[in-house]
Amino acid sequence: MSRREEDPLTGLRRILRRTLVTLVGVPFVVAIAMSLIDSYRRRGKRPKAFPTTAPRAVTVGDGEITTYTYGGDLFEDMLAAIEGAQRQVLFETYIWKGDAMGERFKRALIAAADRGVEVYCIYDAFANLVVNPAFQRFPANVKVLRYPVYPAGWRFFDLRRYGRDHRKILVIDDRVGFVGGYNVGTPYETEWRDTHVRITGPAVWDLKRAFADFWNLNRRRRLRGSERPLLLETASDWEPRVRVQRNVPRLWMFPIRAMYIEAINRASRNVWMTQAYFLPDQDFVDAVKDAARRGVDVRLVLPLKSNHIVADWISRGYFSQLLDAGVRILRYRDAMVHAKTATVDGTWSTVGTANIDRLSLQGNFEINVEIIDEDFAAELEAIFETDQAHCLELTSGEWEARDLHRKFTELVLAPLRPLL
Repeated sequence: MSRREEDPLTGLRRILRRTLVTLVGVPFVVAIAMSLIDSYRRRGKRPKAFPTTAPRAVTVGDGEITTYTYGGDLFEDMLAAIEGAQRQVLFETYIWKGDAMGERFKRALIAAADRGVEVYCIYDAFANLVVNPAFQRFPANVKVLRYPVYPAGWRFFDLRRYGRDHRKILVIDDRVGFVGGYNVGTPYETEWRDTHVRITGPAVWDLKRAFADFWNLNRRRRLRGSERPLLLETASDWEPRVRVQRNVPRLWMFPIRAMYIEAINRASRNVWMTQAYFLPDQDFVDAVKDAARRGVDVRLVLPLKSNHIVADWISRGYFSQLLDAGVRILRYRDAMVHAKTATVDGTWSTVGTANIDRLSLQGNFEINVEIIDEDFAAELEAIFETDQAHCLELTSGEWEARDLHRKFTELVLAPLRPLL
């Protein structure tokens, strides 16, 4: 075949290559530019005050569940629990800032270890890359698992090994556990609207097992000494009304997404969700739409402006079909709402660490508590109504009237949906 005959095929390949680079590259360039501009605009700005609900304990079975919506209340109770520990502290977090609040937790954990308490800590190295390395040094009597920035090792083709540790757990002895959306740091104490729960009773054992399973699954290291396994006794009691659901990418287990979809599909009265980032797959969107179309009161609280502007813009790509189906979209103003909660039909509820996005539901290590109890659902509904009063509701007319450049930006960023 002559060179002239090859030219059309070569030209076609060149066009296809350039088109592919454009389709893939442009969304990334736009996303990076938007993030940089947003970061510059936020400099020096402080969130405004927002309404909160005082912690209140609800009896569930043989234990209690206390809900926190303000970081200051939560952190004081968590620190008090660490200071009262007698045998064991299990502490796991995604972000652990090296600021004043982060230092308080570090000192409390070290003090517990110094008085003979077994102290285990887990944190995600990638989420804390900007934290001073000196803060991440601990005495030998504190057992620390630093989940690595690159966890795949030599198995770089194994997608099961790329999930981040996005969980937030604290368990004290056998008596109390904490789980929810709060990371540890001064900004989360007063500036973020999040939700956490304190659990007592048999369900504490499920949190202990979740921590121990993660520790034992990730304790081995190639370049330094492996941590010792964490062995637990078997609990004789269990609480069927409180279930701990864990996403474990290493085992290809992602029950939290199915938990949500099942609850939404069974809803007959209401589905009220509060989510920091809402970037679901289409099956999840369809479940929400179907619920609204059959007359269920579906409400979704989202940040008006979150700490990730690209996630905000990609999330907006779902708004038209949700509004058309009758879903009410409520945008939380003046502060970052980081909660991951839902309540259905005044009976079923969940609080946890998993966002409604692909990274959480099909990628990261996550943990949610599923609670079947009318009193607890009533508590979450009251919290939701307090949040709703601080929201701006998005109407279909307002949404359809948005500027053309906004619609274009949503279209450009749409290819990033499978990555977030």
